[in-house]
Amino acid sequence: MFAARFIARRSLAHSATVTSRRTFMQCSHVLQMPVKTIDVPTMGDSITEGTVVEIPIAPPVYVNADDVVVVLETDKVSVDVRSPEGGIVTEIFGDIDDVVEVGQKLFELDTDGTPSDSGGHVLDETPAVESKQEPASPAPPKTEEKSPETTSASPTPPPPKPAAPTPAPTAPVSSDAGPDRSQNRVKMSRMRQRVATRLKEAQNTAAMLTTFQEVDMGNLMELRSKYKDNFLDKHGVKLGFMSAFVKAATAALQEIPAVNAYIDNASNEIVYHNYCDISVAVASPSGLVVPVLRNTENMSFADVEKGIMNYAMKAKEGTLALEDMAGGAFTISNGGVFG
Repeated sequence: MFAARFIARRSLAHSATVTSRRTFMQCSHVLQMPVKTIDVPTMGDSITEGTVVEIPIAPPVYVNADDVVVVLETDKVSVDVRSPEGGIVTEIFGDIDDVVEVGQKLFELDTDGTPSDSGGHVLDETPAVESKQEPASPAPPKTEEKSPETTSASPTPPPPKPAAPTPAPTAPVSSDAGPDRSQNRVKMSRMRQRVATRLKEAQNTAAMLTTFQEVDMGNLMELRSKYKDNFLDKHGVKLGFMSAFVKAATAALQEIPAVNAYIDNASNEIVYHNYCDISVAVASPSGLVVPVLRNTENMSFADVEKGIMNYAMKAKEGTLALEDMAGGAFTISNGGVFG
């Protein structure tokens, strides 16, 4: 009886050991899962979220350690989120312009994956395809060998020459269509939005300072005194200083497009004007008004002077419309008694 009990206890102890070993092996297998979830990293103090601005890969794709998977942009800095080790990026939790928070799941990485499983980097495949297509181009030389026969048989290829002058008349058509009034919209980055917000807050809370820059007007005054009589006889309007100011401002706006732009708060975009509309201060019986000269980039000195004179007459007669004073992107104030 004693021997039987000893054997039974021993068998129970052995079975318990086997059971515990199996349980341990199963737990260790769970802890070594090859698929890892990479979260949005900490991007600095007081930064809790960022915007996905670039995804340079297209899952599923194999990446090496330290390869950039997602580019995030915050109010202060742009962050490259890199792969911690080699593997296949199976999924990215987000698209371009999505806002993600720190600690949120960003992408999954299968560390057991190999380049052969996904075909290698997607970006590395595209140049290879292009290089393979280029060698196929030697086929045209064969057609060139046959071309002399056709040229000798029919020496009438000159017809394409008369086709060349045909595009010439198309140029005036574009001029008849009117001046360019198009715009370009560029999406604002989070950093640019923050800068714009801070600048506006500073404008609302801080004291603003006006600066003055002195300009030597000697050459312009000499030019005006020399040609003012001829200018009046030819164009029927006096040559003043405002035409020179308008053309100088127009040249500056074309050289620095950011000055000739505005921020659309509804879409968080910077709208760049491809034209120059300059407001000019004109005196009227009821006070100072600021009508707008449209498309000054296409105006001559005479056009500017005639436009200003036309607005001055409308101001005195009280016939200026709201449309005449709307839409200016840059203003030249009157240099007279109004400052």
